[in-house]
Amino acid sequence: MFTASATGKITPAFGSINGAVRRGTISIVVPCLNEESVVGEFVDWCKEGLAPLGRECQILIVDSSTDHSAAIAEEHGAEVLRVPRRGLGRAYIDARPHIRGDYVIMGDCDLTYDFRDLRAFVDRLDAGDDFVMGSRFKGYIEQGAMPPLHRYFGTPATTWLLNFMYGTRYSDIHCGMRALTRDALSRMQLRSQSWEYAAEMVLKAARLGLRIAEVPVRFYKDRESRVSHHKREGWLSPWKAGWQNVRSMFVYAPDFFLLKPGIVMLCIGVLLVLSLAGGPLTVHGFGLDLHAMLVGVTLATLGYNAIHMAILARNFYSFQVSSPRLLHCFTYDRGMVASGVLGLLGAGLFGALVFEWVRDGLRLANISYVGILGLLFIILAFQTFTFTLLHKMIDQSREGRP
Repeated sequence: MFTASATGKITPAFGSINGAVRRGTISIVVPCLNEESVVGEFVDWCKEGLAPLGRECQILIVDSSTDHSAAIAEEHGAEVLRVPRRGLGRAYIDARPHIRGDYVIMGDCDLTYDFRDLRAFVDRLDAGDDFVMGSRFKGYIEQGAMPPLHRYFGTPATTWLLNFMYGTRYSDIHCGMRALTRDALSRMQLRSQSWEYAAEMVLKAARLGLRIAEVPVRFYKDRESRVSHHKREGWLSPWKAGWQNVRSMFVYAPDFFLLKPGIVMLCIGVLLVLSLAGGPLTVHGFGLDLHAMLVGVTLATLGYNAIHMAILARNFYSFQVSSPRLLHCFTYDRGMVASGVLGLLGAGLFGALVFEWVRDGLRLANISYVGILGLLFIILAFQTFTFTLLHKMIDQSREGRP
């Protein structure tokens, strides 16, 4: 770690005690794969951007190259962490134990993002934001820097989809330049191994309730001496990267697919079943009978299960369920009591149906609507029981997890 001065001179850092770092120190962490033509100038850009900030700084290059990128980066004053080539997201996971700054600035070392201007990111973090996204669309895009397919379709479409699913307001979720606190990075517990880490970060920032900001950035086209990684890997590479990001959105979206639809289905289903528990009804000329009640049972069962799956998913990913009060309700003891009460109610109501069935010579002369209500209670009791067990198992598995 070093200190950047206003003169641009890099000197050894002082002020750390037993490895502790003062708040506001900065680590630039960037993966590198065969970028020997540009990585040296990139490190110089980082120094130029850090110099006016007057902070203790670290430039960490996470290198998986087979060329001379690592040696060049070290010659220009960067630290180099050599790791196997396992994916872009994996590079950040490998780097996390080696990050010493309170603020972490990420990006690409290909000179497409302007690391000579870091002030906006640091100012937002100093102001209390936890996660700061760069936005090329709010900043400057050099002519030829972004293919039309990416600029006018891919990035806007996936950004809109994530905003719609997660209730966020990002303008450019694929911008590679971003900054966050080291604490926020730790809380995210990144799992993505490849390009999808970008979507995982922005959606987890929203899910974890982090303070989010956007700042404009400058985006340049590749130098003539350099071929982008997408071009190196073929025309299908951008489509693979896009699908990986969309896949991450789906995996981490228990609310969108489960919780809210589940609440709607459960409410409609319970309303139908309870309304018909006493027998057929006619509402505004529409007849509701056993068929409508069975639809209600189906909706209630599916909805209740969807709600449970959403809560388990949030718990598994360490996302807040809804509020501390609601989270406090899902205890093992309360779950077992609820399943027991539902089970007893269901057994009592369904038992009456069984009694009639035995009394009438193992035949049902009439359909018992109350008996079907009992069946629903039995189903809900079993679902509550299994949900409570799984919820407790996840809680126990997370005990001691950092």
